[in-house]
Amino acid sequence: MVEENKKKTAKKHPPRRSWLRRFGSVVKWMFILGIMGILFGGGAVAGYVSSIVKDDPVRSGELIQQQVSQNSITGFAYFRDGTPIGQLRTVEDRRIVEFNNIPQLIIDAVLAIEDNNFYEHSGVDLKGTLRAVKQKLLNESVQTGGSTLTQQLARRMFLSLDKTEDRKVKEILLSLRLERFLSKQEILTAYLNKVPFGNGSNGYSVYGIKAAAKGIFGLDDLDKLNVAQAAYLSGLPQLPSAYSAFNGVGEFNEKAFKRAMDRQRLVLRRMLEENKITTSQYEEALAFDIQGALAPHAKKAYATYPYLMLETERQAAEILLTLTDETTAPAEAEAGKRANSADRLEEARQQLMTGGYRVYTTIDKKVYSAMHNISENSENFTKDSKSKGKEQTAGMLIHNKTGAILGMIEGRDFNIEQMNYATQMVRQPGSTMKPIAAYLPALNAGLIQPAGILDDAPIILKDGSNGFHIPKNSNNRYQGLVTARYALNQSLNLPALKLFNEKVGIEKSWVFSKKLGITTIQDEDYNAQTGVLGGLRYGVSVEELTNAYSAIGNQGAFNDAYMIDKIVNSEGKIVYQHKVKPVQVFTQQTAYLMTDMLRTVITDGTASTVRKDYKHFKNIPIVGKTGSTQNYADVWFMGYTPDVTLGIWVGYKEQINTLETKTQRRQAQSLWAKVMNEVIEKKPDLFVTDTFAKPEGIVKKTVSAYSGKLPTSLTDRFNTDLFNTKFIPKDSDDGISRARYITYNGVNYIPLEGTPDDFLREKIVVKREKPIQDLVKELLAAFSKMKRHESLGYYMPADAKTDMPTKVDPRVDDGSSPTAPRNVNVSYSSGKAVITFSASGSPDVVGYRLYRSLNGGSFQKQDVISVGESLNFHSGTPAGSHATFYVTAVDVAGNETSSTSVADTPVSTPEPTQPPEEILPGTDPVLPTDPAGEETPGDPGMIIVQPPGDGSTTGEGNTQGGETPGATAPGGKAQGGNTQGNNSNSPAGDSPAGNTAGNAAGNRR
Repeated sequence: MVEENKKKTAKKHPPRRSWLRRFGSVVKWMFILGIMGILFGGGAVAGYVSSIVKDDPVRSGELIQQQVSQNSITGFAYFRDGTPIGQLRTVEDRRIVEFNNIPQLIIDAVLAIEDNNFYEHSGVDLKGTLRAVKQKLLNESVQTGGSTLTQQLARRMFLSLDKTEDRKVKEILLSLRLERFLSKQEILTAYLNKVPFGNGSNGYSVYGIKAAAKGIFGLDDLDKLNVAQAAYLSGLPQLPSAYSAFNGVGEFNEKAFKRAMDRQRLVLRRMLEENKITTSQYEEALAFDIQGALAPHAKKAYATYPYLMLETERQAAEILLTLTDETTAPAEAEAGKRANSADRLEEARQQLMTGGYRVYTTIDKKVYSAMHNISENSENFTKDSKSKGKEQTAGMLIHNKTGAILGMIEGRDFNIEQMNYATQMVRQPGSTMKPIAAYLPALNAGLIQPAGILDDAPIILKDGSNGFHIPKNSNNRYQGLVTARYALNQSLNLPALKLFNEKVGIEKSWVFSKKLGITTIQDEDYNAQTGVLGGLRYGVSVEELTNAYSAIGNQGAFNDAYMIDKIVNSEGKIVYQHKVKPVQVFTQQTAYLMTDMLRTVITDGTASTVRKDYKHFKNIPIVGKTGSTQNYADVWFMGYTPDVTLGIWVGYKEQINTLETKTQRRQAQSLWAKVMNEVIEKKPDLFVTDTFAKPEGIVKKTVSAYSGKLPTSLTDRFNTDLFNTKFIPKDSDDGISRARYITYNGVNYIPLEGTPDDFLREKIVVKREKPIQDLVKELLAAFSKMKRHESLGYYMPADAKTDMPTKVDPRVDDGSSPTAPRNVNVSYSSGKAVITFSASGSPDVVGYRLYRSLNGGSFQKQDVISVGESLNFHSGTPAGSHATFYVTAVDVAGNETSSTSVADTPVSTPEPTQPPEEILPGTDPVLPTDPAGEETPGDPGMIIVQPPGDGSTTGEGNTQGGETPGATAPGGKAQGGNTQGNNSNSPAGDSPAGNTAGNAAGNRR
């Protein structure tokens, strides 16, 4: 039983499996594990890829198409004749080419070196990618890129250029998407338009095959590239910075060029291997002299024409901004305008820089070069100052008929100062503002004509700091009544101030100026009484002032000056075209009269340097106006021909620095003449008009030199000048009359009843709008409130003694004879007696009489001096003539004091002798007789002269009265013709003198 139980409990072993079954089991589990591994790996890869691209947006087909077609295209600027100035400011040169214009040679070269399977893959070359991965994992020394053209394009369009693993994944995915939405032609065209090719011969980075051909080989036509050149260019995109034959300033880089040539040979070998070229083409390309075919070094336009390129860029950007506002909905445009204007302008500038615009300017290359020949020649300027810096200048040349800016001087050295002095600088215009804000509006309104009379006498202006301000002329004197032409010729300040403040009015003057393009007028300027002299809040620009003068040359029609003629976009469409829109601001007659007045500024006035230096008077007429500011911080000359207007400014960068020497103060005139001479020589066809056309309605007319009105029988001074027939005077001369008066402190008064006749004058006197008596009253009132002022005599006009008296002599008789003159003394000058004395102390004295006795004979009155004149008599009596002299004081009632003789011998006042008959100009004098009735021989001390004041200074066109004939002295010699005598031939009445004799006052002063 035990044995039996052992058998029952014994374990039975299963039979062994065959090896085949075991192998199948292993395979099964390996498959299961493989599937699990694949799923795990795929999940890991998917998770990894997802983590990389989770923040990267999915690009739609529309976005991809938009990005492909969006290119930053280089823009260019052009001269007036269409020749290029240069490319607009970028560090890149980008030019777009269509697929149909890309030669097959270039396509073959690019694909041979970059992507020979381009047409077979779908964006990613698996073999190339695996090869690149293997080389990287094994750290092999020679590594090849696995990127296809599509990947390179995707990277450039959508990704950064940083070499990271993350970027590579994005690049592959984007490439697959690009291939889905773009054709092979579109991808290839985009690639050849967007990739960099290094630097061109001008230093710009060239992007795209078209820009590369132009920048590196100077070829505009891609079809002109040979095999060697095509291979050279195709090899550059791999490492453009390392292969660039030119550096950032366009200089040749030999080391980089050698690397580029090694790369070119590789490209040629690949092209040969791919059967894109034949063996003969290969060998011919290897032998081609690439270095010799490189484009010559060229400076960037911003180095050759830095000022001009920046100005073109600035103005074109402003135009694009304006065009944007015009095409925007009103509400949106208004909101945009309220936004930061600087930011909006910068956006427009970026649009200009990258939009492929072509900007055509009005700048004439020959004119521009001629102007810069002068401004860039240091010999035309004073030496640089250590404290003030470089003497600067700015100029603008404008075509009168159109307003086109033909040339300009923006400054002397762009490296020192980048600001355009011609368009952006604002400075005080000085006297060049007088025609614009005073004479033109006055002429146009008929308030003045060239022969009209203006009073160059003081005007008293309010001054918050000094109480009152009394403007002066640059010559430190006041000339009295002058013609408008003469006032402008001599650039007198007071006539212009009176036109500006009183006749035209400040508000109307500025309204008129704004119509001529002066945009810098500020609200404060409407209170600036000296604004017409340049006393503005900011001033004016050279461009605007030149523009205003060009309207005169254009017969009163104003064209807003412009420099941008048209702008063409990258598609060849004109997006902007300037249109000339002249506005008739003033009449042709006004323009002609103003032109003729400015003509005599050059021929007879302040523009003496232009008159001396300008070379073409015979062929090309010019007119113009000088200008300078206080202390000569700025000097100007504005001049024009019938065709063009040229404005020149000279000064220092800082207005506190002044021009000191005579040469500097005439520098604007000198440069104007030099520039105009140069422009005429370089561009003579600009000057087609040889005369200023005279319109209808201009006539010559002779008028009174006293009032500018029609002469009368009393008128003895005349002016003949041009008139607008609309404003020929119709009234007769009411500016003069004959009157008897006495002069006291340089002012004419109506004499008191008892005033002796020999101190009175009777002649033609002038009626002024403001009598001298009133002016004196105003001056004295102003003096009491002024911190600084000159003496009263300083402010008296030169013709004050011709003023018609309107008030009675203010001196009052004190009832007694005046005290005698003191310190009477005789000396001899050039052999002739000079009698000096000290004034009487009596306040009612009207003057002094000089008596003389020869050889003990009777005393005769020889001369009189009115109070206010110099206290000396020039008797003309020669030494050794045994003469005795007396000087007496006479008061307003005729009372006279005696005097001691010069020899200090007391003698009573002699009995008077009878005066001679009045000597009229042009008649023979009657010699005086002694008491015995015999003729007194001709005596140098007995010269009969004109009544005082009849002579005056001469002026242009007899403006100042011309010359007055002198009386004939005994012996037949004419005397006193142009001098301001102070003697009278009036009857002596009860005074002890028979006649008045002595030298003219001009010999006494």
